Amino acid sequence: CFYFQVHQPFRLRRYSVFDEDPFYFDNEANKQICEKVANKCYRPATAKLLDLIRRHEGRFRISFAITSVALDQFEEWTPDVIETLQEIAATGACEFIAETSHHSLSFLFSREEFTEQVSNHHERLRKTFGCEPKVFRNTELNYSNDVASLIASQGRYHAVLCEGVDRLLGFRSPNYLYVPPGGTGGIEHARVKLLLKNYRLSDDIAFRFSDRNWKEWPLPAERFAKWVNQINGDGYVCNLFMDYETLGEHQWADTGIFEFLDALPEKVFDVNPGQNDFKTPSECVEAYTPVGEYNVPYMTSWADTERDLSAWLGNPMQDNAAQELYRLEDAVKARHAAGDAYILEDWRKLTTSDHLYYMCTKYWADGDVHKYFSPYDSPYDA
Repeated sequence: CFYFQVHQPFRLRRYSVFDEDPFYFDNEANKQICEKVANKCYRPATAKLLDLIRRHEGRFRISFAITSVALDQFEEWTPDVIETLQEIAATGACEFIAETSHHSLSFLFSREEFTEQVSNHHERLRKTFGCEPKVFRNTELNYSNDVASLIASQGRYHAVLCEGVDRLLGFRSPNYLYVPPGGTGGIEHARVKLLLKNYRLSDDIAFRFSDRNWKEWPLPAERFAKWVNQINGDGYVCNLFMDYETLGEHQWADTGIFEFLDALPEKVFDVNPGQNDFKTPSECVEAYTPVGEYNVPYMTSWADTERDLSAWLGNPMQDNAAQELYRLEDAVKARHAAGDAYILEDWRKLTTSDHLYYMCTKYWADGDVHKYFSPYDSPYDA
């Protein structure tokens, strides 16, 4: 089960206490970055995926979660990317996943704002791709039992994507369907099912693929297909969840990532004929029965080694910024209701979690990842 997160934030311009104009975002930089990543990733990767779907007559299947802020930038600066994504949607071999419109941490601070963003994004996907999303993923796979409970209560979604966290799984495998705890009528009747990321195999592509110090480098598609095939007998799904920018931006074209992707479907089909296929998240939910409960009493994510919220709220600077941002919610919405046409959208762009991520002060391997994504010289500039 391939799932790609597609996201680009609206980066802020240098804005001092002396500035009085309401133009908070660096659209010149945002345009340059969007066009650069489109050339390296979005255009070649999306064209490749469309080719693979057609070449394998729909047997190769994928899913996307594309934020509204990314769609806004594509519509403004790279509309051809949306056109190719719409071609993929028309094949029927792709599922589009619901999430917060602005890639926010609103679930943690305002359930009302969270619900509004999810609803707005649901309608955006319907309008743009003609689909009715049935699966939900929270920003950066931020997940807990409470997330599942709220999503189940909405009645729109039959599955939630989340991280397969070792300390919560214990001896169990992420390669099965699970359900959140507390349901009635048995696990097969749970209102939402859970699909857990296989972070080891996902990260082999997303992070280790071009690492020359990795003992498996270089990684051919045939070897990776054998690893996936080994799951048979100890699971029935292999959830490969990653940033879409893995393809061409994080892993540059000269690493061989596109050749790897081109060969992978055929190698997966051939390694054990008739035993391996590609499914969308909804198809996994329909095909398989959950094996048990996945109890997540606190928030987890797919970020960093801790798999928690420390990437965004791990220091007082981040926590204070988030608290102050959401403290403005009522005042912003009142101004919007009174006729300010732009204030709500500007505020929502500020809720994008990247702005907090840039303020992370971690070091070592996780710190390198944060520095890679940040447009600032230091967390304190952010």
